[in-house]
Amino acid sequence: MASRIVRVCTLAVACAVLTPSIASAQVDQLRKRITGAVSDQVGQEIEDLLRNGVRCAFRDEACIRKAKAEKRTPILTDDEGRVLTDTDGRPITDPAAAAAVAGTTAERPGTGAWTNYDFVPGERPLFYDDFSRDAVGDFPRRFELVAGNWDVVEWRGARYLRATANGSIRIPLPETLPDRFTIEFPASVQHGNAYVRVSTAGVYQGDRSYAGSLPSLEFSQAGLRAHKQGPVTMSRRQPGTDRDALVTVRLMGDGAHLKMYVNEQRVANTPNAVFARTDAIVISVSSASDARPVMIGPVRIAAGGRDLYDALSRDGRVATQGILFAVNSDVIRPESTPTLEEIGAMLTKNVALRLTIEGHTDADGDDALNLDLSKRRAAAVKAFLVATYGVDAGRLETEGFGETRPVASNTSPEGRQQNRRVELVRQGS
Repeated sequence: MASRIVRVCTLAVACAVLTPSIASAQVDQLRKRITGAVSDQVGQEIEDLLRNGVRCAFRDEACIRKAKAEKRTPILTDDEGRVLTDTDGRPITDPAAAAAVAGTTAERPGTGAWTNYDFVPGERPLFYDDFSRDAVGDFPRRFELVAGNWDVVEWRGARYLRATANGSIRIPLPETLPDRFTIEFPASVQHGNAYVRVSTAGVYQGDRSYAGSLPSLEFSQAGLRAHKQGPVTMSRRQPGTDRDALVTVRLMGDGAHLKMYVNEQRVANTPNAVFARTDAIVISVSSASDARPVMIGPVRIAAGGRDLYDALSRDGRVATQGILFAVNSDVIRPESTPTLEEIGAMLTKNVALRLTIEGHTDADGDDALNLDLSKRRAAAVKAFLVATYGVDAGRLETEGFGETRPVASNTSPEGRQQNRRVELVRQGS
C-alpha cells in the first residue's frame, strides 16, 4: 500500500493549499519509479495527468465535485497529501478505488480507535524540519551529529532522515524545553532489536549525562525506558504487516506527567516520569544498518498546552493547531478529537458563549485558493460542532483569512507552522 503513494506535503497539520500543479521534481520522481513497469506512452499520460489535474483528498467530495465542474480530472490523495496510484503507477481518480488503496475508512474525529485519543499538539512551534531544504545524501543542516551514519533520503515519495548505524543526533532548541511540550515524528524501525529513543541530553556514544525516562519506539513494543532513574512502562504494539511499517510517535509532557502515543494507541501514561528540561532534544537509534535502516520523518517540537476557555476569557481569542485537516482539503482528520472535544465541552458548559471560528493558512500556494480553503475549513469546524455536540448554529460564525493575517514569518518552517491555524474569537469581547 505505502509503496504506491507519492507525498506532496510533509506534515498533515493544517497544511496550506498547494498550487494545482505538482512540482516537476516530484513528477520526475514518480516517472523514475514506474520506469520499466509501463511504456513511455503511459508514462507520458501519467505525467500529463499529474501536471494538469486537481489534487483532492479522496474523501473531499466538495473538491472532487468542483474539479469535475471545471472539467478537470481529480487526482486523489490520502490525508497527508500523497498521490494514490494503482499497481501500474497511474494516479487514481475514483474515490472508492482510492479508499481501498489508502487502506483507511472515513473515520470521523471521536470514532473508532480515536474515541479515547487525548493528544493535543502544542500551539507554539519551537522546531520543525521536514528535510525539504536539504540535499538528498547530505546530513540535515539543522541537526547536529553526535555519532553514527545519517543522511537525507527520498523514501515513499517523501524526505526522511536515514540511520544506517547505531548513533545519535542532537536538535538545538531556541529556548529551554518548557514544562508543557509536545514532540511528533513518524518513524520506521525495521530490525527486531532496533529502537528510536528520545532524551534531552546524551545517553550513549560517550556522553552519558542524561538520567531519566527514555521514550522508546521498538519493533514490537513502545513506552518509557529508564536510564539511571525513572519508571519503566512499556506496551506491546503491532509493527504492521510490513517490516518497514511507518508509525507516528507523539510525546506530551506536563511537568512530571509524560504520555507517549504510537499512532492512535497511548503506550505510556506516567505521572512520575523523569524528563529533564534542556535546550536540546537528542534522538538515538540502535540496530540500524544499510539493509534495515531506521527512518525518521518530519520532526515537530512545540511549547504547548493552554486551557481554551481561560485563554478566551483573558485574551478574547485563542489559536489552536490541534484541529488537523487532510492536505488541500476541509476534511477534518480524526487526530483532531481532543481539541474538538474541548471546544464542544466548553460551548456546552458556557451556554452564553458565542464564537467566531477563523481559518488561516501560511503563504505557500495561490492566494485565492488559500482564502477559499481557509473559509471551507472554518465552516467544516462549525458544522462538526453543531452536528456532534448540538451547539446552536446561531452561536457560531465563521471567517477565512487565508494567508493575510500571519502571526509569524513565513520564511521559516516554524513560522509557517504557526500561521497554519484555526482561531476561536469570543464575540462581544
